[in-house]
Amino acid sequence: MAPSVQGVIVSGADGSPQDLTDKAGQVLLIVNVASRCGFTKQYAGLQALQEQYGAQGFKVLAFPCNDFGAQEPGSITEIQQFCSSTYGVNFELFAKVGASAAPFDTLTQAEPAGPIAWNFEKFLVGRDGTVLGRFKSAVAPDASELTQAIETALSAAA
Repeated sequence: MAPSVQGVIVSGADGSPQDLTDKAGQVLLIVNVASRCGFTKQYAGLQALQEQYGAQGFKVLAFPCNDFGAQEPGSITEIQQFCSSTYGVNFELFAKVGASAAPFDTLTQAEPAGPIAWNFEKFLVGRDGTVLGRFKSAVAPDASELTQAIETALSAAA
């Protein structure tokens, strides 16, 4: 059985606890992000996905992580400012986390199971909270394998 984010508690950007169960009924793309990474330009593609699919019940959830090459050293306020001013990001940014903390401790149980290898690894979560797919850092947000998986997830019933 695929892992689920139902009941997983994370910290919002303001530090408040948020239950990912509250996102039920939506398709989620959960990403560990960093502002000083070679993949940082993927923020633009993630924003494009949010704009393209948001009205259909899709959300990008970004979790800043400083575990890989110390490429996310800033505070959440600095990260939000950078993302907004540089890439026009308006999707949800959460508090900084470690690559083995919630929600990634659950997500990394999805096949292929194992720890996150680098920044901008992506996890697609269906409307029922189950992990549908895992996409490595080098998979760009506009890659057909990712966009097709998103469209399939959006077309599925909750």
